[in-house]
Amino acid sequence: MAQREGETIVAVVTLDPEKVRGGGAPVFVASGPEEREKIATYLSRIMDVQVHDLENGTYVLVRH
Repeated sequence: MAQREGETIVAVVTLDPEKVRGGGAPVFVASGPEEREKIATYLSRIMDVQVHDLENGTYVLVRH
């Protein structure tokens, strides 16, 4: 899937680091669903980005 112009993945928050490969965005590994949610929420507020749930234990934070 191609990235649309002006969109950037700024971070990834996951429960399973094996599901995240390559790329240039920082990866945050959470110990459980609650921590994953908390990290994603804090980072989205700090970086003014949107959180997208991939429904596989991983969130991507994207600047649109």
